[in-house]
Amino acid sequence: MSNWFNLPISAPDDDYQQQAQIVQSQLTKPQGSLGGLETIAIQISALQKTTQPDVSQAQIVIFAADHGIAQEGVSAFPQSVTAEMVRNFSSGGAAISVLARQHQLPLQIINLGLVSELETLENVLNYPVGKGTRNFLNHEAVSVSQFDHISEFIKNRVDQLKNTGVQLIMAGEMGIANTTSATALICALQSLAPEKITGTGTGLDKTALAHKVSIISQALDRHKADLTQNVEILRTLGGFEIIALCAMYLRCAQQGIVSVVDGFICTVAALFAIDINAQCRAWLIFSHQSAESGHKIIMELNGIKPLLNFNLRLGEASGATLVYPLINSACLLQSQMASFDSASVSKKVSKNINKKNA
Repeated sequence: MSNWFNLPISAPDDDYQQQAQIVQSQLTKPQGSLGGLETIAIQISALQKTTQPDVSQAQIVIFAADHGIAQEGVSAFPQSVTAEMVRNFSSGGAAISVLARQHQLPLQIINLGLVSELETLENVLNYPVGKGTRNFLNHEAVSVSQFDHISEFIKNRVDQLKNTGVQLIMAGEMGIANTTSATALICALQSLAPEKITGTGTGLDKTALAHKVSIISQALDRHKADLTQNVEILRTLGGFEIIALCAMYLRCAQQGIVSVVDGFICTVAALFAIDINAQCRAWLIFSHQSAESGHKIIMELNGIKPLLNFNLRLGEASGATLVYPLINSACLLQSQMASFDSASVSKKVSKNINKKNA
């Protein structure tokens, strides 16, 4: 099953990291004055093996899919909203559509399996592997065949993007009840208690939140014997779009493409990718800490430091796209700023004061 997941991934190049640090020290600014922007540029330099990092060729991808667990009443919104939001993405009315236009970034939506029928839509690629997942309270969510179909599709799709020159990808998701799936997944992978991680998702009240915790706990108990390996956990409790995200992070890293990770659901997918192939961690930039309660916990547990904390909880790659200008600016600053020598600007002078003569 998905034997390409463990293919080798290039590690950051220490020589280029050091060279990038030297370049930063020579630019016309006080050393370290650009803070985290310098860190990002140096990270990407080491990945791309250049002192002139470049992420100008970027792509937004949203994976959409429905979840059988929605039958258990774990979301405040009806399942029909998944398809309705795909139409909204396509017509340009969603938040991510606005952000994509603002930054002139190409946006593609990939339908991996909705309950509702979807007509032909602009910028929507249909690759359904089923009418949503099965209800993981009672069944495995995703079959072996469906898992393999998604994995191979993502491999081919990333390879195509690589051939067009894409250097950075911002991936997002859309799927009613997918916070329930993501919570169950991370609880199973890292032995976490559902009552500690489960959040309100699309806006549940206290009673509905308690029900959501109960459903996740029951599902974890029911499938306990099958939740021993990362890929089987993904298949048993996951969603089509979460599997796609995990596969995309892995294949992007293998192909030398930087991935910007969005919110809670994407972070869970990224943690599975890291658990499957730890080398992909270096190729991930975590955009923000969402308002979903479990996101802060899993980020801290896994030593992840996001770039922003704006209390976002929208999904659909909105947080990842918001930080794209920061990442692009970091690269441009290192690549295009003048050095002290080229600009004929005097460097900082170190003064040793002789106390006896002072």
